[in-house]
Formats: sequence, structure tokens, C-alpha cells
Amino acid sequence: MLKTLGIVQACFATQHFRCMAQRRLGGHSLLGWIVRRVTDCTRLDGVIVVACDTAEQSFVAELVPADVPVFVSDQSSPLHRFARALEQYPAESVVRVRGDNPFIDPGLIDRLVTVAESHPDCDYVTYCSRDGRPAILSPVGVYAEWFRAAVLRRAARAGKEPADLEHVTRYVYSHPEKFNLRLIPAPREIDRDDVRLLVDIEEDWEHTLTIFEALGTEAVDWQRIAGLLNHQPALRRRMATLNRAHARG
Repeated sequence: MLKTLGIVQACFATQHFRCMAQRRLGGHSLLGWIVRRVTDCTRLDGVIVVACDTAEQSFVAELVPADVPVFVSDQSSPLHRFARALEQYPAESVVRVRGDNPFIDPGLIDRLVTVAESHPDCDYVTYCSRDGRPAILSPVGVYAEWFRAAVLRRAARAGKEPADLEHVTRYVYSHPEKFNLRLIPAPREIDRDDVRLLVDIEEDWEHTLTIFEALGTEAVDWQRIAGLLNHQPALRRRMATLNRAHARG
């Protein structure tokens, strides 16, 4: 059994998101780039990709590195697909990464695992935005979340609401009375309403290319991104507008 397994959630419900996943970035597909960022972490013992269904399996497999397994399941909800994946790839704990976050930061993931391991009583650990919510819900797009595999199995048994089934960890972080949560303050330099680093719409992709053209692909960490955006007020204003228009629940 692995100690900590990284899982990249890569489900593409529409042709738009399939096309996005195929875009080229740093010599890789966008999805492949994200997976490689996760494999760069030093505190993970393995990485897999979870896809939606068998029809998507070959598509996803072509986009990710050959040494990273792609798991598919006939389960209808993301929560139950994760639970089934852990039956196939047993692990004590999991780091979940969204498949639309090209700026996911390996350093922040490693710190997340370190904090979790130094607090053995915790069930769930992630970064916290200044509004008190898990930063994984923000459009900043550099964060992951850590949780115990046993906690996910509990959530899969107990979660009944559609939102709990659709969002893998919602049942956990929504019930602090049932689970031991630890929220690490997100870096204030990038925890802002005018930062948007995920790839959801076409303009997000254009902004992603702008950042990579400025910084290169070798060391795109959150500190360098924050420094760049600090000198790009027009770009931040546009990101703020997009955040208001495409707010996540």
C-alpha cells in the first residue's frame, strides 16, 4: 500500500474541455503537463489519473505520460470513482489535483503533505483562502488538497446530496463536526480576487500562454507568477472580471 497517492481528476464532459486538454504546453498536452507537474512532487509515492468512463480512457491515455496509470470506472459520480480508484490503487492518503490547473505548484503540494504528516490526527488538509473557504474552490489554480483514504470511503457511503457526489471532497470539508480539518493560510501574495490561473474558457488559455511566454516553463512557481502579475495591472483587472463572471460554487 502506498503512503500518499496523487490523483489527477481528468473528466471531460464536453468537447470544449477535450479540446482544452489537448492544447500544447511546454512540449506536452495540457493534461500531460499538469500530470508531470504532479509527478515532480517529492512527497508523493505514486500518481494516477482518474477518467470518467471507458469511452474516455484511450483519449486520456494518449495525453498523459506512459508511466502514469489511467483509471476508469463505471461509477456515475466523481466521488464514487475516486473511492473505486482507491480499491485498485490502495493508499493511506490522497492528494487530489484538478485537471484544469496548469499552474499547480509541486512545492505547495509537498508542503501540504508535510503538514498532514506532522498532524497525524488530521483527516483533511488544504490551503485556505482569506474568505475562509478551501482554496481548492478558488480560481487561483495552484492548490491541491490532502485527505485520508478512509475519510473518502466514509464520504462515499454518507454523501447523498448531488453536490456531495459531484465534488469529491465537499462532504468532508462541509462537515467539520465529523472530520478533523486543517486549513493552511494560502500565500497572501496570490490569494487575490484578481488572480485566475485555471483553464476553463478560451481567454484563460490566452492568459496561460502570456504567463509562460514571460516566465518560461522551467520554474513556473507561484512566487514568480505572483511577481509577474504584480506588474501586470491590466491582466489582473481582466482576471478579476472573469472571476466575477465565472464564479465557482
